[in-house]
Amino acid sequence: MSGLVARLPISMVGIGIVLLAEAETGSYAFAGVVSATALIANAAFSIVQGRLLDRLGQGRVLPIAITLWGLGLSGIMWSLLAEWPSWTTYACAALAGASLPSIGACVRARWSFALKSRPERLQSAFAFEAVADECVFMVGPIVVTVLATTVHATAGLIAALAVGLMGTYVFSALRSTEPPAHPASTRGAAPAAMPWRPLVPLTVVMVALGILVGAAEVATVAFSEEEGQQGAAGFLLALWSFGSLVAGLISGAITWRASTLTRLRWAALALAGTLAPLALAPSIPVMGVVLLASGFALSPTLIAAVMLAENVLPPARLTEGMAFLLQTGLAIGLAPGAAVAGAVIDAYGASPAYLVCFGGGLLAVAGTLLTQVPASMRSQNEESADAGFVA
Repeated sequence: MSGLVARLPISMVGIGIVLLAEAETGSYAFAGVVSATALIANAAFSIVQGRLLDRLGQGRVLPIAITLWGLGLSGIMWSLLAEWPSWTTYACAALAGASLPSIGACVRARWSFALKSRPERLQSAFAFEAVADECVFMVGPIVVTVLATTVHATAGLIAALAVGLMGTYVFSALRSTEPPAHPASTRGAAPAAMPWRPLVPLTVVMVALGILVGAAEVATVAFSEEEGQQGAAGFLLALWSFGSLVAGLISGAITWRASTLTRLRWAALALAGTLAPLALAPSIPVMGVVLLASGFALSPTLIAAVMLAENVLPPARLTEGMAFLLQTGLAIGLAPGAAVAGAVIDAYGASPAYLVCFGGGLLAVAGTLLTQVPASMRSQNEESADAGFVA
């Protein structure tokens, strides 16, 4: 439960910053750049944070990281309300982004440690985590939007600050499930090699998911405002997450015969196809239906990508690799996704901004086609004659 609560800020901060910055400045482009600044900093420092988590342990790193994040997020709010120079807002956003803990990677590392003797159950465990992620993305936007539009523009971010601090402090105190630290060798032994050949294209998939999620958040806020119902943005994004949640439950319950790579490719193709109609939705009810449909392809793509990564990452660098995939990959995509969507909205309106989401879907398909995995990872129903890597 603490891991779920600690992840809530991931779905709350982006839309919360957009709502606050737009309310204070009137510019979606500025709001998108502030959000992008935090995401770029998150992408740049998540690998360092993941390495520290592997070497020093989650219990030592997470409390420090979340405290710095709290200071950065508080600074964003103060700088916008007090009308400080723009660079102070960007600096605070960079601090918040750089220190945001990779709770999703930490939780998945704990599952891998707990189930190391029962690897066949990891599919269900990761499906469960995907469902947990979707719960986060279903609840968070609603809470932030309702608080920001009915109480105060800062109320949503204050709520994110509270749950982030409380959840992470409690989660980091749970030592029984924490994987052991892997300190750097004092004998000069080389660290386990990172499997970049499969990891890089998988990261491209995650970048694509980040692009479409970041663009969808900003575009949906603007679309709802154009329709005269800004408060509906949270509910529209929740419908999207609900579709993904249901798909995650189904994916975890099925014993798949197709390989994980095959499932990843089909899921990405379905995702791109269901994102295409977003720019044509004429009203909030129609937009809700289209978002719900596209959500059904979102979590299967995420689950398959994480499963492939877990299978190729060495245990001593598991959290680092997961952070690279889930934190750096998503953040690299979220930043331009939010920024470009904001610029498109200011120039052309909300609906054309959804084309950025479609572009992210096409990039995800390209990433899956480039992904190669060790031949030993093919499912038993596939032929297993070749050695090395297979596409």
